[in-house]
Amino acid sequence: MEEIQKLGDDIFLIDCHDMNRPGRTGCYVLKGDKPSLIETSASPSIPYIISGLQKLEIPLEKISYIIVTHIHLDHAGGAGLLLQKCPNAKIVVHPKGARHLIDPSRLIAGAKAVYGEDFDRFFDPIVPIPKDKIIIKEHEETIQISNDRVLTFYDTPGHANHHFSIHDSKSNGMFTGDTAGIHYHELKNENLPFFLPSTSPNQFDPEAMENALQLYEKLGIEKIFFGHYGMSTYPEMVYTKIRHYLPIFIQYGKAGFQKSDNFIKATEETYSLLMQHIRQDLIEFGISPEHPVFEILKVDLQVSAMGLIDYFSKLG
Repeated sequence: MEEIQKLGDDIFLIDCHDMNRPGRTGCYVLKGDKPSLIETSASPSIPYIISGLQKLEIPLEKISYIIVTHIHLDHAGGAGLLLQKCPNAKIVVHPKGARHLIDPSRLIAGAKAVYGEDFDRFFDPIVPIPKDKIIIKEHEETIQISNDRVLTFYDTPGHANHHFSIHDSKSNGMFTGDTAGIHYHELKNENLPFFLPSTSPNQFDPEAMENALQLYEKLGIEKIFFGHYGMSTYPEMVYTKIRHYLPIFIQYGKAGFQKSDNFIKATEETYSLLMQHIRQDLIEFGISPEHPVFEILKVDLQVSAMGLIDYFSKLG
């Protein structure tokens, strides 16, 4: 897999090798008068980003903005470490995310609860960000990074309350983080565009997720840039897939929740139902049961199952 992909419109994608996996999480580089990055992945990914910028011949001191769609550690965990290497950059974040970048203790505790003993390997270190290095962007506020490129920020909860999406005027594309789900780039060689919602804990809201999709439709975007992973030029296909699977996720989350009042057992039941369904779908699409995509699906569906049980627990 290419370490750097040229996506057109002066947008480049650096493979961050998040969780030591190629094609898992990406950092988008937007060239212009004020070169900007969208998503940092976790701290172990920062050497890949620095190497990619060197290959693109963009000096670290030229980076103006480091933008994170939300503050989950696989998207923003490396922001503090990267900022140390980019002395003139500012971090751009959702209003509800800023305080957690300044003091990441709750982020760290939440991630340890989800990832357990894998936390250090996936995320360490988490470097706090000075308050004066942070820019907060409210709904529909903008940043102009070149004469022909304006970034507009949209509040898009659903995956998390501290999530915004970024519209790029030059490409008419949207950087959707996790709100429009996960694009399984692992299936590219099989020519199978495959997308699933991401319902991770602890702020999953299906109604807000649907509202975000409607916003994207209303804006008439032509491209979706996923946090995981890469670009789709078929946004309607993405919406259709997410709307197909979201009720299925809800159905199995409810079934798992009703079957057990024990969080761990309910999560395991939900995960089992989800994996069985997705595995069967992929096999029917011609994907081998031994395909590597099932390794990452195991991680994603376990986390999504946690979020679904958390969601139903809060409903009471």
